Formats: sequence, C-alpha cells, structure tokens
Amino acid sequence: MSQSDLGVLGVLVPCDKSVVSRVEAGLVQADEAFAHACDVAFPGLDGFFARFWKDCQTWGAAFPPAFREFATYEAEALTIWTFQHSLVPGLLQTEDYARAVLERHPNVTEEQVAERVAARMARQVVLQRADPPLLWVLLDENVLHREVGGATIMREQMVHLAGVARRPSVTVQVIPREGAHVGLTGAFSMAETADAFVAHVEHLADGLMTDSPAIVAQASMRFDALKADAYRRSESLILMEEAAEKWKP
Repeated sequence: MSQSDLGVLGVLVPCDKSVVSRVEAGLVQADEAFAHACDVAFPGLDGFFARFWKDCQTWGAAFPPAFREFATYEAEALTIWTFQHSLVPGLLQTEDYARAVLERHPNVTEEQVAERVAARMARQVVLQRADPPLLWVLLDENVLHREVGGATIMREQMVHLAGVARRPSVTVQVIPREGAHVGLTGAFSMAETADAFVAHVEHLADGLMTDSPAIVAQASMRFDALKADAYRRSESLILMEEAAEKWKP
C-alpha cells in the first residue's frame, strides 16, 4: 500500500496513516472498532473485516505461551535468525506443509490444526512488510530430504523455500548432512527489535523464550559456528532447487 493509499484509508477509518501502516505491517493488532470502521469504509466487502477480526482472535492462543511471547518480538523485528535441523522453519512453510507437521501432534483435533495453521500463516506477514526484517536461516540438509506430507507437498515446499531464499532481505544456507554439528541438540531462533534482543529455544515442552544476555550470547555464538559449517548462499539455493526436482511426483 502506498503512502497516499495509507492517507486515504486513514481518513476513511479514520485514524492516523501511521496506525494503518503499523497494522498492515503486523506491528500492532487492529482492534474491533478498527475492523468495523474498515467495513463502513468498504461496504462492498460485506463485513469482511469484522469477520476476519473475529477469526484471528484465536490465532494467538494457537501458539504455546512461550512462543506467543516470542512471536510479538518477531512481528517487530529488524533482524531474525533461525536454525532448524528437522523441519522447514514456520516462517517459510507452505500451508500444506504446516498442516502435515501440525496434524502429527498427539491428541490434536482438526479444529486445533486449522487454528494453528492459520496462526502460522499469519506470522509470515512480517516478511511482506514494506520494510521486512533481515531474515537469516540455517537448515540442516536433512530438512530438504525428510518427506513431510508426501512428494507433492514437498515439491511445493522446496519451490517456495527457494523462492523466498532469492529475496534480497533473506539468506538461507544449508548445512551439510554429513557429520556432527553444534545444532544437533536443538533448534532455536533469535529476534532483534529496536529495543530488545531475544531468543526462543525449542524443547519438548514447546520451548523457552528469553532475553537473558548470557543465553542470547550463547545462541548467537552457536549460530555463528553453524554458519561457518554451511554452504554458501548460492550453493544452498542450488541444493534447494535440486530438492524440488527430486520431489517431483
């Protein structure tokens, strides 16, 4: 949305165009009054904004508490770093891949899966901001070869992964699958905002979110060690494209 468009919507809603910009970027959550004002401004959409606002209220609850807190920092991040040894990170998952992962959770209902998939997809809006964060992703090469949901889903996921990896604000590097590395003990992510630097460390109980300088420093050091073991960006992109070809049904 252009600056002039933001100004027009701000008049119609009405609110300051900076508010519209922050809602569009995912930095702040629109309230119910904002949704109803948008419906008044755009009557041809037949109440879409109010319905969408009501639906999205369940998305935050779909995250485990520790990750819910991390997601608020992620939405405002200037830079995001993430390492995964088993799966494509949530920010880069396709909807079908995410569903295939989430439906494997024990005792999960179809409704819960749908809510969690919607929440995961909603997180990805941060990469669509006018000023997206710098995203640096490290993946164990096994991620490209672990079949999740079948060959069709894997091919779509690899094509999507390679597409995102081509964006100027995104770096995706693959770590060779031969041998040990310091990331085999667990996945983790870090997010830096204008006034905070936090880490989320995954474990059996759905993870730990922390701003402890000691833990964040340890995560940063581990990320740098993994990065030193990784293929270059261009080499990694070739591996993703080759994986997409491999998964052709």
